[in-house]
Amino acid sequence: MLRHLLSTVNLFDTTKRALFLCILAACHGESGGGDRGRGLIYYETYDPRSLDPALSTDVPTGEMVTLLFDGLTQFDADGQLLPGLSDRWTADRKAVRYVFHLRSAVRFHDGRPLVAGDVKRAFLRVLNPETHGGRVWPLMPIAGAGEFAAGRASDVRGIEVLGDTAVAFTLSEPLAVFPKFLAMPVASVVPSPVPADIGQRPVGTGPWRFVVWEHDDYLRFAKNPDYWGGAPGSESLTVRIIPEPLTRAAEFLAGRVSVTEIPFGETARWEQEHPDWLKRKPALRAVYVALNNRRGPLRDPNVRRAINHAVNVPEILRTVWSGRGAPAAGAIPPALGGSDPSRRPYAYDTTEARRLLRTAGFADGFAVQLWRSGTNVELGRVAQAIQSQLAAVGIRVEIVSRDASSMREAVRKGATDMAILDWWADYPDADNFLYPLFHTASFGPGGNYSFYSDQVTDSLILVARRTVDQRAREALYARIDDRVFQAAPWIYLWFPVDLWAAHPSIDGWDVPVIFNGQRWTKVRVK
Repeated sequence: MLRHLLSTVNLFDTTKRALFLCILAACHGESGGGDRGRGLIYYETYDPRSLDPALSTDVPTGEMVTLLFDGLTQFDADGQLLPGLSDRWTADRKAVRYVFHLRSAVRFHDGRPLVAGDVKRAFLRVLNPETHGGRVWPLMPIAGAGEFAAGRASDVRGIEVLGDTAVAFTLSEPLAVFPKFLAMPVASVVPSPVPADIGQRPVGTGPWRFVVWEHDDYLRFAKNPDYWGGAPGSESLTVRIIPEPLTRAAEFLAGRVSVTEIPFGETARWEQEHPDWLKRKPALRAVYVALNNRRGPLRDPNVRRAINHAVNVPEILRTVWSGRGAPAAGAIPPALGGSDPSRRPYAYDTTEARRLLRTAGFADGFAVQLWRSGTNVELGRVAQAIQSQLAAVGIRVEIVSRDASSMREAVRKGATDMAILDWWADYPDADNFLYPLFHTASFGPGGNYSFYSDQVTDSLILVARRTVDQRAREALYARIDDRVFQAAPWIYLWFPVDLWAAHPSIDGWDVPVIFNGQRWTKVRVK
């Protein structure tokens, strides 16, 4: 999933910055409904699109849906798959038919009991061509989902309600990671009939109940005392809308935000001044440069390998990213099964880079464009570093800066030579870093922005997707990742490490590796 990375500019020295933040905090003392001192306080950088799971297309919406609703499965902060509304499930040996058994005595916030028919009706609502507006891909593996979503069928033949307590899914092809798809916000279960204003006044089964939404200011939730997973440890959770990094820092230091992400440019200061507040965790995210495998010299694997050898990744990581990351030797983040810790990144070696360019017939180099989002300060500096280092081996780089939407459109159309991108996990599995990014069927809008195509890779990815045994599947993931790495469809940069500060007034909060992995149920105000 493409998202912008947080960035800021260092405008003040330490003393002036501290004074500025104190003044800024005082100026924002009346926002957020006036009672932010009670309960937990989170933030989003912009207003959610909706609170309707069917319209979950952005991170703020997905995070808010996760608080209010449940799916059949869910993720914890470490990305582990856990039971949700279904306390157990079974799959056949081919990973084609799944049966999910519902927990007993689960009720929606308005008191209605959950039954299996609610699951099917919720999924049909998401897929309905007259009503759906979100990303429906987690439900598309179900047999007949595509025909129903296209308006060519009156039902989804692959969903079968088994009384009030179970629902079965038959897939159009084997998919071992399907239970992880059902933990996505769009697969949350809503009541039947669906309230007309569910997007503004949601009714779910989740740990938090909706209280109020003041658009572009804050949302407030109260704990659900009857939650099947145990009532949250705090009475309330307020989510404020705070776009500016400096404002978030000020509000955090003033105790008016419970946690905050640390901008890359502020890493050293926070490590020096507040080390006990910091929490680090490797992110399920890859930062890379997509090399268009169908354009000019970049069609040659030797050219792509030469580019990798010509870029000093450790130096850029240290100077631009404050060292918050691990150099990449593949596309699978180290925290996921299938990553190979023994594989080494491309070494910074300009002599080898020039040799490979000569072998490919480009001893005198060539000209190429490198696209980047104009709104991201850090990625702009990464682009400049790459430009300078490639010039040393004769590759002349023109940096093209565009707004995010224009760049995304150009990348998806294959109109760029090289583009700096970051991929965030939609679901915590190596499959999410292989099928979308390197399968031929994922060209362009599907996520394969390098337009890498290899029949053997395609075949291995499909075998892995239908392999039920976890160990065997992870061995396949490692084999696929190594094969792609040798072909060098990217400049492999790094896997970021998230850095957050948790206010000393709270206990039990952990950095989620997946955007919908933190439900705030175990977090308490001391």
